[in-house]
Amino acid sequence: MKVHKFGGASVCDANAVRNMRDIIQSQGKSSLLVVISAMGKSTNALERILALKNADQDYKHVLTNFKKYHTSICERLFNSSERLIFQKLEQLFVDLDQSLNKQYDNTDKMYDQVISFGELISTTIVHAFLHQSGTACEHLDARDIIITDSTFREGKVRWNATEKAVNSRIDRDSSCHYLTQGFIGADQYGNTLTLGREGSDFTAAIFASCLDAESVTIWKDVPGILNADPDHWKQTVKYDNLSYGEAAEMTYYGASVIHPKTIRPLAVKKIPLLVKSFKDPSAEGTRIGDIRHDTLKPALIFKKNQCLISFQVRDFSFINESKLSIIFHLFEEFNIHVNMMQSSAISFSVCVDSPDKKMKSLINGLRSEFDIFYNDHLELITVKNYENELVSNIRKGKIVLLEQRTRKNYQMLITT
Repeated sequence: MKVHKFGGASVCDANAVRNMRDIIQSQGKSSLLVVISAMGKSTNALERILALKNADQDYKHVLTNFKKYHTSICERLFNSSERLIFQKLEQLFVDLDQSLNKQYDNTDKMYDQVISFGELISTTIVHAFLHQSGTACEHLDARDIIITDSTFREGKVRWNATEKAVNSRIDRDSSCHYLTQGFIGADQYGNTLTLGREGSDFTAAIFASCLDAESVTIWKDVPGILNADPDHWKQTVKYDNLSYGEAAEMTYYGASVIHPKTIRPLAVKKIPLLVKSFKDPSAEGTRIGDIRHDTLKPALIFKKNQCLISFQVRDFSFINESKLSIIFHLFEEFNIHVNMMQSSAISFSVCVDSPDKKMKSLINGLRSEFDIFYNDHLELITVKNYENELVSNIRKGKIVLLEQRTRKNYQMLITT
């Protein structure tokens, strides 16, 4: 069995959904597990609705536009006699409104219950369209299969329970396809959880690992994995092949083409990952697998909205292991990822994504131990497999606040 994942851009309108159907039908008669993301920018729209709701502001106009967007796609996809899909869609919007008006004990739980409707709506539409097109396909609810703990917004997969659920629901020798949602699962209490922003890639990897799949294909609006974002760097090249290790490092440093958690479960089972363009399905794309590289073109990764935080001891004692332990304990407690770090005799500096409520709580928790300084609105540039001349060219004219160089990688944190 092969796993295919279609992101939001690949199902953003009626023509895109038709193209997705054509790709699925071109794969032959063997059974596929198909993972679908929310359509277009639906997740952003739901986050906007939720933000307005939590701020006690009117969100109805955004919700109305959100509903019109999906209804319009359906009107372009379905025959006038096909009323069932519109009834199902209407019920989902009733359920969404109820979720928005429930009382929750924390905002992260509310986030997961509301944001998940992007995937629930998209898979309902896509499943109905595949059925209308004559493609045999079973619609699975990922919340019955992807079992997580109760860490809202960042659900941790309970692998044994998930593998058991996958293999009880999916027949690898079936003649039909299976279609399910990316990004979501559920805990043992039946609460919906998300797997982290842009987590549909990870969903595909979870299913592939549990099914010992032949391969995973992720369909994007790019020709494969490029060595830089073309919006930041014009002289991009496509990687034809990447090792699991190189791909994992690229995602760790912020390359956005693949979710960071995707690589590990595939590498453990040695399942190849293909990144292909839905705009040109016959093109080769990029293959990630158990590959060795002699040389590899440098990769440039740009992360905006970064913050530099420095923790300085007050009594001129040194930054030692015990003080680092205090800092990292709170980073782990608040689930804050460090993008870069550097230590000196009396201070320790970290680069993280720009502060949110968690970061403010962390800083407040460490003020009794350290003097704390920070700069935000920064950009982190990482050059993997760097060349000295390339680094010199990138560095020209920039104000560098923090810089690091290892055998293979170069990073600099700059003002913008």
